[in-house]
Amino acid sequence: MKDLNKMFKPESVAVIGASNTPGKVGYIIVDNLINDGFEGEIYPVNPKGGEILGKTAYPNIKDVPGKVDLVIITIPSPFVNTAVKECGEVGIENMVVITAGFKEVGEEGAKLEAELTALGEEYGINIIGPNSLGITDSHTPLNGSFSQMMPPTGNMAFISQSGAMMVAIIDWSVTSGIGFSKVISLGNKAGVSEIELLQYLAEDDETNVIICYLESISDDDDFVRTMRETAHKKPIIVLKSGSSSAGAAAASSHTGALAGSDLAFDTAFHQSGIMRVETMAELFDLGLAFSKAPLPKGDNVAIITNAGGGGVLTVDAMEKAGLNLVQFDEETTAKLKECVTEEGSAKNPIDVLGDAPVIRYKESLELVLGYDDVDSLIVMVCPTASADPDGIAEAIIEEKNKFDKPVIVVNMGGPSFEDANDALRENGIPTYVFPETAVTALEAMVKFARLEEREYDDVIEKIDDVDKDAVKAIFDKVKADGRDTLLGSEAYAVAEAYGISAAPIKLSTSADEAAELAEEMEFPVVLKIASDKILHKSDIGGVKVGISSAEEAKATYEEIIANAKAAHPDIVPDGVEVQKMMDSGEEVIVGMIRDKQFGPMIAFGMGGIYVNLIEDVSFNLAKGMSSQEIEEQIASTKVSKLLEGYRGEAPCDVEEVKEAIKRVARLTLDFPEISELDINPIFVYEEGSSALDIKIKL
Repeated sequence: MKDLNKMFKPESVAVIGASNTPGKVGYIIVDNLINDGFEGEIYPVNPKGGEILGKTAYPNIKDVPGKVDLVIITIPSPFVNTAVKECGEVGIENMVVITAGFKEVGEEGAKLEAELTALGEEYGINIIGPNSLGITDSHTPLNGSFSQMMPPTGNMAFISQSGAMMVAIIDWSVTSGIGFSKVISLGNKAGVSEIELLQYLAEDDETNVIICYLESISDDDDFVRTMRETAHKKPIIVLKSGSSSAGAAAASSHTGALAGSDLAFDTAFHQSGIMRVETMAELFDLGLAFSKAPLPKGDNVAIITNAGGGGVLTVDAMEKAGLNLVQFDEETTAKLKECVTEEGSAKNPIDVLGDAPVIRYKESLELVLGYDDVDSLIVMVCPTASADPDGIAEAIIEEKNKFDKPVIVVNMGGPSFEDANDALRENGIPTYVFPETAVTALEAMVKFARLEEREYDDVIEKIDDVDKDAVKAIFDKVKADGRDTLLGSEAYAVAEAYGISAAPIKLSTSADEAAELAEEMEFPVVLKIASDKILHKSDIGGVKVGISSAEEAKATYEEIIANAKAAHPDIVPDGVEVQKMMDSGEEVIVGMIRDKQFGPMIAFGMGGIYVNLIEDVSFNLAKGMSSQEIEEQIASTKVSKLLEGYRGEAPCDVEEVKEAIKRVARLTLDFPEISELDINPIFVYEEGSSALDIKIKL
């Protein structure tokens, strides 16, 4: 992990490109450093020397008399790399490159950026940017940006790949009551990546929650494992725009067709413990909750409301989120009845009625927060004519301070709640306008609190009873033949080498050989045309099932070859494959589509001919996949209910399914040349399983 402490806690800052001209970036940054309270040394660097904003200016970084912890560069792009080299020669370790004109402008800019990256690596400089709006640390305080103001001090860190987004959020934060520990504009990520910043911020005592706007994820050979070590320390919430390049549209397999364009990012974030949101509003709604409230110890929630409709909406949202509505015991219910009057409701959600005075809220709060089974509380206030928002806020703050439980307030209104919202947020209580938002925030908090309970093992790496040499030999032959798709018999041999249970399948090149293989396998058998160029074999009479004698096998061989020639006279088949006919079982699919950034994504779901119609499928990244994640992957599908034994049927061998998923993951990690893999269907029995159709594309 990079040491970025002096990036955000420098004792001295040099600005290369400092200027005396108001409006220029070099002027704004020096001005921000001075006016926003930076207490260290400020060294303007300008070839003309002289004085800039009351500070002595130096012609070159080499002329600066003291040690410089952080350099901020604002000069035109053609001169940046020379300045970086000079910084490297005097031992500068941290740098923010504000200057634009790098890879975002085309090929020449990309070359400049590659040189910049190389210089950073050569001299060991931590570089944020280029094309960055800068960085701020409200605790230092350090405003090394050309934002017009410093955000309020707080415990939320914001990493943004959009400079415009960064300055807009800083401006908004001044009126929102939300404070930031650090705000960082990533720019083009030529040096320090968001991954390295997340690792640093996870150890930062001034940061409680990290929120990110990202347009891409930096390459990391083991992203999931890297982020697992970070995401359990601090909540990480990401708004990721754009989409991945899983290439689902061009995929020819069932698995590829089922993989959405953005699925790899969803999967990577989920497995690593990062929370992904879809909107800017949600990004800051969740960030607000984590920055203000303590984590819940469980998923049991109570609701106090002066509006029955709001309580019902909250319960509906909770059910979708998987949160539990607390049921009070008789003693507590009796006490609540005394608080809420006869017309109200003492059952959860507790309705204190629209005319509720402050004391009614206060007494209910004390009882509910003191109830052992309540892990968190949502309080709703509707602006009725008799409601006292400020008084209710005071009561909430007072009772909340007695208990270490998250309290989330829904003040369903506008101007009448401004003072109450300010007071609540200042006292560690997040507030929202709508109940669904509060539930979404609470759901995220519960999920994060459970991260520490997750167990990660090296289940895929532990699989070592495989024959890699045999598979390599098969792939070498396929490539030598100029093919990219394995024949069924070749795919079966690959499965056999990796311990994946499958129905035996062998290639015959004559009618006599087909009969011999069929007898060896024992009847009945299936015969099907062997050709990677014929996709829909059944449609041309290329598949025959239930062959029960040697004579029938010979005749069927000739018939299949004749059908293939009639349908595709220009294709010479490789022969006819003979496969052992298996008993029917519960049909599932296990497959793989390779994402170019995150590697193999393993699919599991309901198999058979309707796999694309039903789309009952779940994905995990192979790299870093744990036993718990495999169990959750299976459980998230509808077919899992059939495997457990539906309506009196005997349960199937789920351990065999888990084994198939693990071994497919191992195979696809061992052989990066596999681009797609489908096993559909796998028949799962009470004991054991058998893969029927295996497709492997290189």
